[in-house]
Amino acid sequence: MLLAVCREFGIDTPDEIFPRIAFGFAGGFGNTGSVCGAVVGAVMAMGLIRGRGEDREGMFARLGGVAEFRRRFEAEMGSISCRELTGLDLGTDQGREELMNSDVAQKACFPAVAAGYRIAVELIRESEGA
Repeated sequence: MLLAVCREFGIDTPDEIFPRIAFGFAGGFGNTGSVCGAVVGAVMAMGLIRGRGEDREGMFARLGGVAEFRRRFEAEMGSISCRELTGLDLGTDQGREELMNSDVAQKACFPAVAAGYRIAVELIRESEGA
């Protein structure tokens, strides 16, 4: 997610850097079912590309963009929670086994990554015109 958005906007980094940085977000923060890693990656990409803002207003505008990302993602996907998106408790052996032996990744994770990428790119492009 993070790597794809950065490539979209011409930020060049070695291909292994972002996957290594973002690895711990898998399964909703280390398989705890918390915030979906696609959401975290999108927010990281938005921050990397747009920065913090030059002043207080810029900072709040960028944070507003993140809030808008969450609103759009949740409206489309139904949740930002890995556990709710997958319907699995990845903190258990049973949950991880079910993930590996089912189509949950195709039905939940891949669409979440696609939605996160698309929404982040849309919001970054919208902010360029603002």
